[in-house]
Amino acid sequence: MKPDIPDSLWERPDTIAALRARDIGRLFHLLRQYAGRSQTTIGSHTNLSQGKVSDIMNGRQKVVVFEVIERIANGLSMPDPARIALGLAPRNVTALHIPRKDDAQGFAPQQATSNVEVVRASDEGESVRRRQFVGLTGAALFNAVIGRGPIGQDPQPESSSIDDLAAILTEPSPTLLNEAPDIEALARVVAAAKQAYQACYYTEVLALLPPLLRTLRIAPSVMDGDQRRRVHAFSAEAHHVAASILLKQDDKGLAWLAADRSLQAAHASESPLMIASSARIITHALMDGTHHRAAYTNAATAAERMAATFTQPTPNDLSVYGSLLLRGAIAAAQHGNRTTTAELLDEADQAGQRLEHEGNHMWTAFGSGNVLCHRVNIALSMGDAGTAIEAARRVDIDALPINERKATLLLDASRAFLMWGKHEQALHVLRAAGQIAPEEITGRPATLRLVRDLIETAPISTRRETREYAEALGVTP
Repeated sequence: MKPDIPDSLWERPDTIAALRARDIGRLFHLLRQYAGRSQTTIGSHTNLSQGKVSDIMNGRQKVVVFEVIERIANGLSMPDPARIALGLAPRNVTALHIPRKDDAQGFAPQQATSNVEVVRASDEGESVRRRQFVGLTGAALFNAVIGRGPIGQDPQPESSSIDDLAAILTEPSPTLLNEAPDIEALARVVAAAKQAYQACYYTEVLALLPPLLRTLRIAPSVMDGDQRRRVHAFSAEAHHVAASILLKQDDKGLAWLAADRSLQAAHASESPLMIASSARIITHALMDGTHHRAAYTNAATAAERMAATFTQPTPNDLSVYGSLLLRGAIAAAQHGNRTTTAELLDEADQAGQRLEHEGNHMWTAFGSGNVLCHRVNIALSMGDAGTAIEAARRVDIDALPINERKATLLLDASRAFLMWGKHEQALHVLRAAGQIAPEEITGRPATLRLVRDLIETAPISTRRETREYAEALGVTP
């Protein structure tokens, strides 16, 4: 039965704040206070027991699993603005204002140096802008911004998975386009995919990528000149995102394929900056395949090539250069080369100081804070948990520009605490990461392994709390 919840509840500032924080306990309290819903009634609508609802409301359990959050939203019949604030796709995609190219309040052109606002709406402006069109999934998004799905293909489903991404990467050459797609629309979808990835909305990235990659693969056949080179640059960025997602899923083979296509497209774009940017994902793929020496050599060589051309480096230049050095430092550390690691870190730190702010130029999230985050990871990989924790305490996490970087820092800190034998701190930091980026916890094999390690090694003092948290995630020893 559909719950009779007044519309005014979803419009309350405290409700919106709870949704944006994914604080389900606070949301349940508001339902009881302003809609008169008991714990039993809330449970019946959301398929939760009364005891589970009580635990959530009293802070004994946190809801972090994406599927459970979506089930709660569906059970409460949340209106689309509330779903968007919670981080879910709207049910009615036509309810969003989708500007035309000639709309004065419409899309900004794609900028490599900053996040792009791709949706403007009058009523729920801030939350819609925050979602950056990622609420529209798969074919719905493509149809919205381009006016059609990829020509010659059947409409894609409104959701996607790693299997769909794999199919796109491995399929034979698709049907050619009869006409050029709207290049500015392509720019907007690439930006949406980048932003969704950096916000850790991985389910939505997987919905965006398959139709985007297919179109980018065939679009150059009907373009030439600067437009063709620009589309190749978009392809380099989109395949970079695809490789990053696949690396998070431990799919090394497909990740390498996507990384290689990113570099090929970057070379076709004839942009030295894009070539250097794609060298980062090649380095990551090499490193993930345990080719650590080749990885840090690749990164260092690409960085040296960039530095040789510096006269007055732009923020884009410094950010890509510094990010290459950081990726190389990680690879060198995993290879056990402390000298090279220290040299690359120091050079990256100098680039961060020259940049003078925490930026997200060329989608790198590079800055001095990012350098410090990498020092945490490197200390951890070298087995020095104490140094890792000390470095983590020096990071101003609020100054980091993207959620993916914040969550990665917290996960590294959790691993360091576990290595140090401080299980309670490890669990609390892991929970903090889940609050910032739930899909970093629920959607990554490496993070779920961390949860299992916590279960298996937890002392009596934290064993029950750890097991309850693991059960909430659906993780068993």
